[in-house]
Amino acid sequence: MKFKAEICLLVAAIALFGVSAFLYSYKTFSEGLTLVASFQYPYQSHALSLVGFGSLLMVTASVSFMKRSKTGTEKLARYRA
Repeated sequence: MKFKAEICLLVAAIALFGVSAFLYSYKTFSEGLTLVASFQYPYQSHALSLVGFGSLLMVTASVSFMKRSKTGTEKLARYRA
C-alpha cells in the first residue's frame, strides 16, 4: 500500500474516533409523565461500531506500514553488506 493511502487511513481512523466520541457522549433530554428529567444516549451503539471500524482502519494502515518498512530495512541491510 502506498504511503498516501496509509496516511489517509490513519486520518480517517482519527476522524472516526472523534465522531464516535461525540456520538457516545451525545445526550437527549426527555421529561416523561413522572416529571423527572432523564437523559438518554441514543447513539451509543453507532459510536461503538464506528470505534470498531476506526480500529480496523488503523490496524490495516499499521500492518501495511510495518511490512513496507521491514522490506525497506532488509534492502538497506543487503545494500550495506
